[in-house]
Amino acid sequence: MTTEMLIAKILLFMLAGFVAQLIDGALGMAYGVSSNTLLLSMGVPPAAASASVHTAEMFTTGISGFSHFKLGNVNKKLVLNLVLPGVIGGVVGAYLLTSINGDVIKPFVSAYLLIMGVVILYRVLSRNSQAQEKEHKGPRLYLLALIGGFFDAIGGGGWGPIVTSTLVADGHNPRFTIGSVNATEFFVTVAESVAFILTLRTGLVEYWPTILGLLLGGVVAAPLAAVVCQKIPARTLTGMVGVLITLLSIRTIYLTVAA
Repeated sequence: MTTEMLIAKILLFMLAGFVAQLIDGALGMAYGVSSNTLLLSMGVPPAAASASVHTAEMFTTGISGFSHFKLGNVNKKLVLNLVLPGVIGGVVGAYLLTSINGDVIKPFVSAYLLIMGVVILYRVLSRNSQAQEKEHKGPRLYLLALIGGFFDAIGGGGWGPIVTSTLVADGHNPRFTIGSVNATEFFVTVAESVAFILTLRTGLVEYWPTILGLLLGGVVAAPLAAVVCQKIPARTLTGMVGVLITLLSIRTIYLTVAA
């Protein structure tokens, strides 16, 4: 590969990383989904693609979480309740991805997310709909984080869509939900990346241009996305989350059926 081709490849992934992180940081989801889809379309093996995305995310989620924290978008209690089960689910998912086909369970996850998207949109259209801050604790929240971490590793991006959409659909304030879920994602991503490195038979050295591009683009977009999340009104932000999760779910179901 020539130097010009290498630079062009890195710039391409920088653009993808910027757009993906801008959406993820502002709406709490879609970085892994969009980045992983792009890598798979270029022929990168599923496990290596997911590992590359999570390696880049170690840096982008760190900056994103810090930016949300500095802007007051983080609920500390929610983060503390999500971290441990999220990490456990992510590690288990990363380990299993090396031996199973994650595409088998994607349609079921997408069907669940589609329902959550519809619920979110219903709340937005309802006159009595109002985002609020609720108490964040209990087995239901731990199970949600466990499932979110697991499917994040399996599908290359499921933490935000599953955790954020479920909490927002349940009526939680979208700003603090998105900020807290993004902050927690850093710890989940680090755990998943370590698990991938330990379980993959081949290293990620050959994918360094991809990782570097995703990383640089995401690092630039992360602070900007946190500001966007802070400025957008709660009702509008909730509606945007609902539309995004609904469209992503329909797309995944369509691609599965058409395959």
